[in-house]
Amino acid sequence: MVCHATGKPLPMTIIDNGTLARAAALGAASGSRSTAGITALALTSRPDDLGVIASRAGSRPGQVVTPLAAAGELTADKLPFTPSRLGAPGLVPRIALAATAAAGMAIRDGERPEPAAAVAAVTALGSAALGVRFRALAARRLGSDLPGAFTEDALAGTLAWLGARRR
Repeated sequence: MVCHATGKPLPMTIIDNGTLARAAALGAASGSRSTAGITALALTSRPDDLGVIASRAGSRPGQVVTPLAAAGELTADKLPFTPSRLGAPGLVPRIALAATAAAGMAIRDGERPEPAAAVAAVTALGSAALGVRFRALAARRLGSDLPGAFTEDALAGTLAWLGARRR
């Protein structure tokens, strides 16, 4: 793999458990809120970071657009006509953005992106399904799914931050 800015080979080490745990956190965050992981990556990255994903996400446009997208998603998620995240239109972007954020984090930190992307994608799938069940439980017990939605927002934000932070 070659750095887009310098044209030099990227140093890639064998992925460690800490990176896999951060990839899982990014996947879980993205499974809950599709833009959470990529937004956290943008806010913890810089334009001179290794790899195209982190460097573009960490650019000024990336650091402006991703939080706006996340704010829009946080709002839209609470609306009654928002489609299920378990249908293809909701699930495919979650898996893709989870894998992208995890790959960007791994490359930025000098590690292979493939294992991180795979872990994040699988975790996003599981997190999306668990989030639906959690919100349904909140609705049954509390009469509304809004407390569950806000709890899920907080959890997604925390996991995204933990997953995207630098080593």
